[in-house]
Amino acid sequence: MIDLHTHSIFSDGELIPSELVRRAAVAGYRAVAITDHADFSNFDHMLPRLAKVAKKLTGNCGLEVLFGVELTHMPPGLIGEATLEARHLGAQLVICHGETISEPVAQGTNRAAIEAGVDILAHPGLISEEEVLLAREKGVALEITTRKGHSLCNGHVAALARKCQADLIIATDSHSPDDLTPWEKARKVALGAGLSDEEVEKARNNSLRIVERLLGRTLA
Repeated sequence: MIDLHTHSIFSDGELIPSELVRRAAVAGYRAVAITDHADFSNFDHMLPRLAKVAKKLTGNCGLEVLFGVELTHMPPGLIGEATLEARHLGAQLVICHGETISEPVAQGTNRAAIEAGVDILAHPGLISEEEVLLAREKGVALEITTRKGHSLCNGHVAALARKCQADLIIATDSHSPDDLTPWEKARKVALGAGLSDEEVEKARNNSLRIVERLLGRTLA
């Protein structure tokens, strides 16, 4: 499993990074990204600490550890600026909390995140075909999530991504130990969303490609 969307106690997760990474290793992960909820209030506090711990844990826990942010419930008009600031402060990965139907995310968030060029649009809910086409053009990956509630629109996201030939990734949005998901279970969630075996493998390769781009080398 390559999981590009998890949370630690630096936002609303239950685990410190070391325990999160240890549990991910036991679950058979090859790589994990700690992408805590963020806005302008905590970029400068959180990112240096996540960078430090990711560097120390990588190579000592049997998997690659990356770090970034999940821009969360942010006014759409600020997402572009926030994306730039997060990258300037060192975020390896910028995710945006999409318009999931299980939370009151501001309308227009999906489009603003895609236009800002985030790496991943998480649980984008009832995303429009026009937005999926834009995501393909901008190289923004759309998330198929294993997380309860947010996964309700996985089938819609999968169908539009297939139609528009947009990139998908499979991630957990883990907040607690029980959220961390071995690959075989994550694969079944993706199949349940209507993806074929070939499409599931392509989504897994998309995650691998993102990690290798960030590392600047091939993942062992």
